[in-house]
Amino acid sequence: MQLWLLTHSRPDHAFKTAQRAEAAGWDGMLVVDSQNLAPDAYVALTLAATGTTRIGLGTGVTNSVTRHAAVTASAAMAVQLVSGGRMALGIGRGDSALAHLGRSPATFASFARYVGVLQRYLRGERVAFADLPMPDGVAAPVEDLELADHPADSRIRWFDPGISKVPLEIAATGPRVIGLAGREADRVMFTLGAVPARLRWGIDLARAAAADAGRAPDSVAYGAYINMVCHPDRAVARDLVRGGLTTFARFSVMHGQVSGPVDAETREVLARLHQGYDMRAHTRGDSAQATLLDDDFVDRFAIAGPPDYCIARLRELRALGLDKLVVSGPTAGTDPVAAREAMALLDAEVIGAV
Repeated sequence: MQLWLLTHSRPDHAFKTAQRAEAAGWDGMLVVDSQNLAPDAYVALTLAATGTTRIGLGTGVTNSVTRHAAVTASAAMAVQLVSGGRMALGIGRGDSALAHLGRSPATFASFARYVGVLQRYLRGERVAFADLPMPDGVAAPVEDLELADHPADSRIRWFDPGISKVPLEIAATGPRVIGLAGREADRVMFTLGAVPARLRWGIDLARAAAADAGRAPDSVAYGAYINMVCHPDRAVARDLVRGGLTTFARFSVMHGQVSGPVDAETREVLARLHQGYDMRAHTRGDSAQATLLDDDFVDRFAIAGPPDYCIARLRELRALGLDKLVVSGPTAGTDPVAAREAMALLDAEVIGAV
């Protein structure tokens, strides 16, 4: 099972973090893609690629609205080229990147269409113009120019078949997106918390969708995003992980309805989080929404505690058949000294053991 780190996309930070992660034995590093809150993800990944030789690099996650599928594919392929084949393209329906444009996540229909087109671009295939909806009021058809000739379809013309295909990883929480990921993705990345029963539910849905689409379920890889902080003091660990957990837990109640199996107590906590989430304090440990997650919820949905505890929880998730975990650790608004201590302990005591 691979362990990847999720971090900020500020280029200098990404460069240094990638070098530290590679030295500590992490398998990869993802950067966020939220244009109003962080610098460009692909700039950060390119810089990180120049300072490393081994670890994987990717987006955690991009979305299907802020970039045309051709632009996303071309950017991902560029990082794949620069890094020597270490790029992983993580995508979801969008959250903060769209909220700061006054929009909610992409509709399922538009997301599904985008994913299908994106995979074709990543494979170097042609895409019909009809599959690239664009209002004529934004840009009229190229035929209107009455050129001597023009492209008959769309493809990434600089595509290099000598470079391996960029794997597409779909972040998935609800049953429709899990099903889509099972049908289309190279890897399904669950955002269901570090809860074995919920992850088993997601894996079963994805495998069934893959089989229905004529894919061998074992040909699809399965991973998960988890919130984890390693610290000898469980109370400190919970405080450090709580802010980031608000963001990931909210995915399970994004539109007010809970996704996945939960008990009544968990349903109440998720309902409070849905009603009390302030996007202006997104992911922050000192946010009002962080106070809505009690210790019991944190202990179930996140991994927060000493090294031996973290290792045991990670092995439990590996036993489910997950081959990749992306770790979101301490976030802004927490004690910076404790956060650095926690990351150092994770590097020193957990990564090698798992």
